[in-house]
Amino acid sequence: MHDIEINQNIEGSDYYLALPDPSFVHLGGWPHVQLTRQGFAELMARDCLVQRISDKSLLPKLAFSMNGQAMSLGASSVEFGAAMKKADYLQADGQSLVKASQWFDKDNCLPERIATTDFFHDAAEVAIPLGLKFYLLGASEKMSAEAYNQIEMQYPELQVVGRRNGFFSESEEEDVCADIIASGADVLWVGMGKPKEQLFCIRNQERLKGLGWIKTCGGLFDFLSGRNKRAPQWVQDSGLEWAHRTLSDPRRFLWRYLTTNVNTIYLLLIAKFFGK
Repeated sequence: MHDIEINQNIEGSDYYLALPDPSFVHLGGWPHVQLTRQGFAELMARDCLVQRISDKSLLPKLAFSMNGQAMSLGASSVEFGAAMKKADYLQADGQSLVKASQWFDKDNCLPERIATTDFFHDAAEVAIPLGLKFYLLGASEKMSAEAYNQIEMQYPELQVVGRRNGFFSESEEEDVCADIIASGADVLWVGMGKPKEQLFCIRNQERLKGLGWIKTCGGLFDFLSGRNKRAPQWVQDSGLEWAHRTLSDPRRFLWRYLTTNVNTIYLLLIAKFFGK
């Protein structure tokens, strides 16, 4: 994609650099950023610009998605829970979490859902004028290539400076990380599914020093490639996108949602009323 020259003093950078740290809303024992999708994209820009000013000497910020599955898995898996606790930012990727925050405290709730499949587009729009560079990591080789091609068509000015499929061993991770750093990327999108993507980020945060953000993104590349389709907007708004996904692929999602949804409700209520 277009190789736009980075300008450290690009117009508008002062706005991003002056942004404060986000507030958090606690749900199920986890702190969620109290931001809109646009605000989260601006936070990404701020952290990437700060990284550039530091001559890329800082550890990247870890931005992980939180939904019912992640909350449930975080309670049942010590390894996954420990990885999630190391995130700098958790964003509510499930509408049910937003609704729960509104029910619990309408005066101090989450402003909106930050679904990663939507957030990517907010991030792209913010990245383009600042010359921020993206790297895509995950999915199959075919899906990765198709996602890259679709991004190039939709955002011809966005700098996606590299991509790699998600099929590699832990012994190869050092070389994978070296390639990512050599690309000059500011934001790494990691789409390997839970818990693999979070554990990869934690293992390799030090190796990826110089990136501004590492953003887990689950099945994002499937959606960007056009393979998977989002539920209708009214279904998303009602918090029933999980039901749409289950009906679309019951073999894959039915048992997951039957178990995690009930457990998530339990965790939210326990944390709210008993402080656990």
